[in-house]
Amino acid sequence: MAVNKVKGTYDVLPSESYLWQALENQIREVLGQYNFKEIRTPIMEYSEVFHRHTELSDMVTKETYDFDDRGDRKLTLRPEGTAGVIRSYVENKLYTSQELEKVYYIGPNFRYERPQKGRYRQFYQFGVEAIGTVDSALDAEMIILAYDFMKRLGLKGVRVKINSLGDEESRQNYRKALEDHFQPHVHELCSDCQQRITKNPLRILDCKVDQKHKAVKEAPTPQDYLNEVSRAYFQKVLQHLNAAKISYEIAHKLVRGLDYYSHTVFEIEADIEGFGAQNALGGGGRYQKLVSELGGPDLGGIGFACGMERLLLALEAENVAFAKESELDAYVIVFSEDLKVVATKILYELRVSGVKADMNYTQKSFKAQLKQALKMNSKYLIILGDDEYQKGVVGIKNTKTEKQEEVVISKIKKYMTEKLEKK
Repeated sequence: MAVNKVKGTYDVLPSESYLWQALENQIREVLGQYNFKEIRTPIMEYSEVFHRHTELSDMVTKETYDFDDRGDRKLTLRPEGTAGVIRSYVENKLYTSQELEKVYYIGPNFRYERPQKGRYRQFYQFGVEAIGTVDSALDAEMIILAYDFMKRLGLKGVRVKINSLGDEESRQNYRKALEDHFQPHVHELCSDCQQRITKNPLRILDCKVDQKHKAVKEAPTPQDYLNEVSRAYFQKVLQHLNAAKISYEIAHKLVRGLDYYSHTVFEIEADIEGFGAQNALGGGGRYQKLVSELGGPDLGGIGFACGMERLLLALEAENVAFAKESELDAYVIVFSEDLKVVATKILYELRVSGVKADMNYTQKSFKAQLKQALKMNSKYLIILGDDEYQKGVVGIKNTKTEKQEEVVISKIKKYMTEKLEKK
């Protein structure tokens, strides 16, 4: 019986994995320069980590993979990274150091949604969280980090969209204004938005079904309901961005897709061929209640996340190439099965010296082995035949110059490390 992958998932094949590794390396390099450390949390959590309150996003109400384990515990495959990081922060009492905790994560998430290009049911994100304080300078640093990362990838037209939802008072006033605005149009909206009017009217603003509805276009904006404290905080964030010469657009109806945000929310866009208006590559915002909701102290944080599949599609569309894996240093060609024992010893000594080496394991002819070595772009061929072995030597051929030399078997490691300048 043929077994296929689960719908909405995909395989990263050996010919593609170097792209992922290169992107992950770039992530780690940039985030390290901003003094973020990696955190790794489980892909499954107790369901209450995500199903916490009634103001739920579609991601929680419709798209999570929920199940009961054999102990009748309710578990959820993580649909996003922030909640699990905060759970870990609280459970491990990282807040007791009274230091700002700056962490990042890379890993798979799971959402039951309609699969399409660049959107899967298992998908990878990298995300960044700074937990432990409320500071406009920190909000700006997060935005600058996201902007800087996209620029370093080589993407064009990178830009910031930013908004403020304000503090709890401002957000509640805005929510009430949205309810009053949309209530007369309740029967004109999609069934989901009819439910959202009383549960979380902010979700209506980014509904894909009703986004062109007149009531959505004419809806009030968060900026209209910011109190003095929230307005001053937002202006400080913008001052920091101005100081760093980061251009931005205030997007008055940007609310983001998760419900724990307050104050600053933002998205990073770029000019991507074929993406059209769907050119956001990542985004995030500040959260104030999330730590306390998960059992911790009343501490704020800010974070953002980017989908890695979408980033790779963007890089491909813009012809931004990562360097492929390094060439194979040496490929051992053997003329008989008995000589594989000798080849095994040679390979081990080379590899522990830092030489990237391989050989054939399928008993192919010399011609077939040579073809495979060249396909792997091996810099050198180490040719081990019966006659050479009787003399205690091998032939080592430079595949670029085609120059071949005889080398005593016991001197192979020294010869190769000198040629390759391995320390």
